[in-house]
Amino acid sequence: MDKKLVIGILAHVDAGKTTLSESMLYQSGSIRKLGRVDKGDAFLDTYQLERERGITIFSKQAQLSIGDLKITLLDTPGHVDFSAEMERTLQVLDYAILVINGADGIQGHTETLWRLLERYQIPVFLFINKMDQAGTNKDKLIKELKKRLNENCVDFSSSDIDGFNESIAVCNEYVLEDFLENGTIETEQISKMIKRRELFPCYFGSALKIIGVDEFMQGIVEYSESVELSDTSTQQFGAKVYKISRDEQGNRLTYIKVTSGNIKVKDLLTGQNKQKDDRWEEKINQIRIYSGAKYETVNQADKGTICAITGLTQTYPGEGLGIEKDSDIPILEPVLTYQILLPEDCEVHSMLEKLRQLEEEEPLLHIIWNEKLGEIYAQLMGEVQIEVLKSLIWERFHVRVEFGVGNIVYKETIRQSVEGVGHFEPLRHYAEVHLLLEPAESGSGLHFFTNCSQDELDLNWQRLILTHLEEKEHCGVLTGSAITDMHITLIAGRAHQKHTEGGDFRQATYRAVRQGLKKAENVLLEPYYSYRLEIPADMVGRAMTDIQRMNGTFDSPMLDDDMAILKGSAPVVTMRDYQTEVISYTKGRGRLSCTLEGYKPCHNQEEVVKEVGYDSERDLDNPTGSVFCAHGAGFVVKWDEVENYMHLQSTLESKESVDEELIFPTAAARRASTYLEMTEEDQKELDAMVEASRRKREAARKSYAYRKDFSNEKISANSSTKSYSNKKKQKEYLLVDGYNIIFAWEELNELAQVNMDAARGCLQDVLCNYQGIKKCELILVFDAYKVEGFPGEIQKYHNIHVVYTKEAETADQYIEKVAHEIGRKYLVTVATSDGTEQVIIRGQGCHLLSAKELKEEVEFANKELRQYYSEETSLERNYLFQYLDKDTARQMEDVRLGINISGQKKKK
Repeated sequence: MDKKLVIGILAHVDAGKTTLSESMLYQSGSIRKLGRVDKGDAFLDTYQLERERGITIFSKQAQLSIGDLKITLLDTPGHVDFSAEMERTLQVLDYAILVINGADGIQGHTETLWRLLERYQIPVFLFINKMDQAGTNKDKLIKELKKRLNENCVDFSSSDIDGFNESIAVCNEYVLEDFLENGTIETEQISKMIKRRELFPCYFGSALKIIGVDEFMQGIVEYSESVELSDTSTQQFGAKVYKISRDEQGNRLTYIKVTSGNIKVKDLLTGQNKQKDDRWEEKINQIRIYSGAKYETVNQADKGTICAITGLTQTYPGEGLGIEKDSDIPILEPVLTYQILLPEDCEVHSMLEKLRQLEEEEPLLHIIWNEKLGEIYAQLMGEVQIEVLKSLIWERFHVRVEFGVGNIVYKETIRQSVEGVGHFEPLRHYAEVHLLLEPAESGSGLHFFTNCSQDELDLNWQRLILTHLEEKEHCGVLTGSAITDMHITLIAGRAHQKHTEGGDFRQATYRAVRQGLKKAENVLLEPYYSYRLEIPADMVGRAMTDIQRMNGTFDSPMLDDDMAILKGSAPVVTMRDYQTEVISYTKGRGRLSCTLEGYKPCHNQEEVVKEVGYDSERDLDNPTGSVFCAHGAGFVVKWDEVENYMHLQSTLESKESVDEELIFPTAAARRASTYLEMTEEDQKELDAMVEASRRKREAARKSYAYRKDFSNEKISANSSTKSYSNKKKQKEYLLVDGYNIIFAWEELNELAQVNMDAARGCLQDVLCNYQGIKKCELILVFDAYKVEGFPGEIQKYHNIHVVYTKEAETADQYIEKVAHEIGRKYLVTVATSDGTEQVIIRGQGCHLLSAKELKEEVEFANKELRQYYSEETSLERNYLFQYLDKDTARQMEDVRLGINISGQKKKK
């Protein structure tokens, strides 16, 4: 039965990677003529620019067969400027071939490639090339491989069988035990060790002279575990997109690896369009199997096949099709941004659309349109990529562009946890989202979780919110740079049964992120290089001084004969041009190799922030505030006031901050809270609930917060992190819309026509009596929003609280906010006949009384009181001294009987 393998070839630039591919194709009989890179006729150098420069720019594939093993060979770019193209290819490999220049040894980019292979857990065969050159030493190279890559690198071209077996056996303790017992190692054991990355076979030779290539190819056949081509018709389809390009006719090509099942021409494929938040469905027109520049069309592609598909217009690199999941964010990314300078006669908007096509093929270009300045920017890896991009734009669009000076790509993160709130409620729309933003490990990127109960927010809305978090590059508030290294957790949310649409949660989610960032302590991050500097030993002092000047760090110098080696890290912005300086002061003897280490706190944050001059409040594309609704119209609330209007309780309230402010959200209402004294028992209960909420959040985050995997649908209904999820409603609150009641009660309405103050006083007296009967906390609210400059006022009228709202705040708004806050702990009733207000209050779980019902309640309570006293007094006769205390009653009885103080009865 035929078997398949997908093998990628990786190397530092000029290590002979394409030459090895050429030799393998020639030796397998796939090509008849052996081409050469320096002559521009290599089989896999299909682009003119590659032939001119002698480097691989785009990944290509070739088909070759060795016996019954069919290999798809993927040749990847070796230059560091095209590392992103190489990294995307890693996602579809079964094995990798790492080519090392035997004359130069392990170079900086080689170590970067090794770390990537480790991250993606790809088994590796090593080929040490150019061993025909003078000065190469196999033993020295093996020692270097073991020291700098992995100690399990083993020379498979060794003629010492016993030493060879021993070197393999020590890589695995079980294999070692078996070897000591039997004296041999089975080929199957070696294959499994290679597959598990416990063993890394090394072969030596010369690809140009085809020395050692046959042995290397036989080693791959003998020690690899391939995919068997069995019946795939019953398997579900799955594929990974790793590349987008266009052919000479401009047809869009989607390169995929089929990971499960199969696909056929005219099949319908579906996927998620993250830009438009909907799913697409498109038909496959052609399936192409490429080998070099040529291809053949097939009707079906089975599991393990690398192919190019036409007919798909919305796919993107890293996308998973069918049952396959999307890939993680690439590690290697550009750290420089350049302005693209267009010719004067070039229309900028049409050029922007054309550049978007290139961004499809190379997503890390990250084309940025600055609408205010009318300028286009691109993120790039370096100078070589700039030259290639200029040539590509001319070849594709016949426009000659130039690039400005490169600027550093900064990022932002936060220092402490913070809750962000986003609310979007223009007329007939509704969504509120609460997000917990937490700092994460450096270099971990953004991760999205959910810790919200389905009782509070349906699972489909939760999934939508997480989709919105993933679909966009969120901007920081210091410089407008992308945020990173954070865990963002959905902790609360609310939808409206009738008015909520998908786009509402997009707006609320974006605003929640921005509002949280505005509240947080933000940190600016800049890219750092990890460097290895080789210089003459007598120049170490000069190098150390330079590195300190560049705000870099270094380890203790290592001596190697008359050369010294310095290792450490330094900001990219200070070290980017240091290579030229090293060559100058060492007179060509020094060598600097830099690899991107990652992002660290910026060494001059204040200076950079001031220079950029970004104003987060004026960034209309990324608003920090929220939109609320009152009286049928939406209004914008600034980020620092959103929490005074939000409809859900904050889940990050600390124990110290949980006080009366939870009950009264506005400044005016907080002053009223001084009249509502909380008992000691209530305070203890409140403190206990806050502490329980804190423990619950910590336990919930560890137990079932999950990353990007919503298929299990096991979000616990008990997972709510809300402080008052198990409420014991002991107190009762009655909120009364004063003017609404006055104009609804006929007698008060008539009185108001004559004297409004009298009507207010009459209502206050009625409610004071009612409160004395019901023993509830009663808050009577009157509008004062039309009084210019009025700050709001709270009065204690006998046993009730009378609130006069501040300027621009209606009684409806005040009552709604108070109801949102105290409805989670107490039994809240709102008395109003305002239809709109009733709908809003009902949505908060509060009880409602219309004006008519309140009047009936008051009359019924008065009637019950009268009836109670009537029953009490009708049981016996009402005597004169019945209600006096005993001493006074006895004294009065003595007076009635005529007994004087000395106890003697008066004489008649």
